[in-house]
Amino acid sequence: MLEDSAGAPPSRRRGAGAVARWSRQRRAWWLLWAACPGLGWALLGRIEAGCGGLAAAWAAPLPALATLFGIGPALSRRIDAHRRHWGPDPLPAFLASSGFPRRVLVPGDPALPPAVHNLARPPLGLYWHGHGALWPLLSRRQAVAVVGTRRASPHGLAMAEAIGAALAQAGWPVVSGLAEGIDAAAHQGCLDRSGRPVAVLGTPLERVYPRHHQSLQAAVGQAGLLISELPAGTGVRAGHFAARNRLQVALARAVVVVECPLGSGALHSARLAWQEQLPLWVVPADTSRQSAVGSNRLLAQGATALLDPLDLVRQLGPGPLAHRRQQGPEEQADIDPQLLAAVGRGATLETLCQRLELPAAALAQRLLALELAGQVRAESGLSWRAL
Repeated sequence: MLEDSAGAPPSRRRGAGAVARWSRQRRAWWLLWAACPGLGWALLGRIEAGCGGLAAAWAAPLPALATLFGIGPALSRRIDAHRRHWGPDPLPAFLASSGFPRRVLVPGDPALPPAVHNLARPPLGLYWHGHGALWPLLSRRQAVAVVGTRRASPHGLAMAEAIGAALAQAGWPVVSGLAEGIDAAAHQGCLDRSGRPVAVLGTPLERVYPRHHQSLQAAVGQAGLLISELPAGTGVRAGHFAARNRLQVALARAVVVVECPLGSGALHSARLAWQEQLPLWVVPADTSRQSAVGSNRLLAQGATALLDPLDLVRQLGPGPLAHRRQQGPEEQADIDPQLLAAVGRGATLETLCQRLELPAAALAQRLLALELAGQVRAESGLSWRAL
């Protein structure tokens, strides 16, 4: 059975400007299929469209799937093992299992940032832990990505930490990869100023890499957001760490490269930033250091030199959380009865915008304050429930 374009994942449909909502059942089928190792977004979209839905595809004979969609022997074996594991009627067991993700954005979710929708290789899902009220800000690219090498010089580490602190103080969420070196320093600087770090991981959420970042990863998850496109239990490969570069850039308004050698993933982030016409800043470094050859070359190619973290803040202006930082502790802890009443037993961001007649960015700040105060909790599909 073949479907028209309405069967394709909504991120590739251009309708009246809105992304189609998925039913809970269709969302569950997408996540079940997405949990099959080796199955990519484009192929899964073709399977869904070609079979008349993912429920029908689950029951389709494997040879027919392989013939119709060019599935090779290795992926055929994985699909066969995956379907055998869950059985012919998988949804009840999958929905009830500990492996079913409660906090994930899938193609078609209105809360998934548009820049992520439009990637050449969109993720099958973005699994997350932390404060869901940061998603509306990331959807508007109201964050700054700070990237660089794992083997940074003392100067590079000090600059990364100072940049993370300056951005946090100005109200900007700080996006990085939680890797050794520059990433960790930027996150730590953000945390030191009570900022909102956003870590895009190259591992599933339950994994910590490097292992000694366990306390740092926990702190980022408590203060901000941990994000991964890898479902729980996925084996970690080197390519996963390179793939996260596109996600970091897709969430950011600007990119800062602190220090990196030739061949670094940070250079990939810089190229993506240029393609997206995002501002690109680079911290100049000692020309004799191999760890800075790549970043110094970016300066020769036209990137803006960043000599002082405050210059970055002056150019960007106040961040989306600047107003909240200016409030006193008593104001930040305000229960906000109007918003709590609107949230009630559950409401999406879109519903809250309609009920309160407020823009998403303004509501995001208030929802974040309620999350931090333990008054609401973000749930699946990026809805909130009052506690």
